[in-house]
Amino acid sequence: MNTGAEDLSQFDISDQEKDRLVADVIRYILFKTHQSSGCPIKREELTQIVSKNYRQRALPAAVIEKAKEKLAGVFGYDLKELQRSRTSAKKQTRFSQQSSADQRSYIVISQLPANIYHKYVEDINASHLTGFTFVVVSIVFLAGNKISEEDLWHHMRRMGLLETDENHPVLGNVKLSLEALVQQRYLQKDKVSGPEGNTIMYELAERALDGEVNQQIKDYITQIVNKDLRTVEVDDD
Repeated sequence: MNTGAEDLSQFDISDQEKDRLVADVIRYILFKTHQSSGCPIKREELTQIVSKNYRQRALPAAVIEKAKEKLAGVFGYDLKELQRSRTSAKKQTRFSQQSSADQRSYIVISQLPANIYHKYVEDINASHLTGFTFVVVSIVFLAGNKISEEDLWHHMRRMGLLETDENHPVLGNVKLSLEALVQQRYLQKDKVSGPEGNTIMYELAERALDGEVNQQIKDYITQIVNKDLRTVEVDDD
C-alpha cells in the first residue's frame, strides 16, 4: 500500500507547496479540534483547503493521508475517520444524494499511553465533561443503544441533572451539554413518528460505537455491577 509521501510524489507541484498544504491541513485540524471542543471535522472542510488552489482530484486525499502520518509521528495523534452508517430521517433525502465520502469526518485521538496522557496532556478542568459523557452514553447503552428523550431525562433527573437547569455549578446549561454530545457524535438524535405523536429518540452514534470506547463502557458497567453484587453479599452476611 502506498504511503502518503509516495502518493504526493505523483503530483506535479513543488515539494515546498506539498509541505505547505500538509501544514495547512494539520494547522486546521488542531485549531478546529480545540475550537469546537472535539466535534468531528468534515472531510470536505479539509478537502477545500487543498482544492481551492489545486484542481487535481486525487490531491486532497494524498495531502490528508500525509497530514495523518505527520500528526501521528510528530504530535502523537491519531486522525481517526468516522463515517455515518445511518442519517437522521430529517436529513435522509438530502444525504441520499451525496456520496459516502461527503459524510466522512475525522476526530483526533491521542496515541499516548493513558498514564502519560493523564499526567501531561489531559485538561483537568474538562474532566467533568468526560464524566458526563461517559454516564450519558452508559445510560443509552444499558437501554439497548436507544432511549427516548423522556426516559433519558428521567434517569438524569435521578442524578440531579434537570433539563431546565441553565446554571448547573459544573455543567452550566445541562440541556446544551447534552446537545454537545450529539454534535460530537457520541449520540444521534431523531424525531420518530408514532400513534401517540412524535417522540425524540437518542441512540449511540459512531463515536460511542467505536470498539475501544464501547469496551470501556462495558468494563465500567461490569465494575459497577460487581461492586453492587459484593455489597449485597456483605449485607446478606
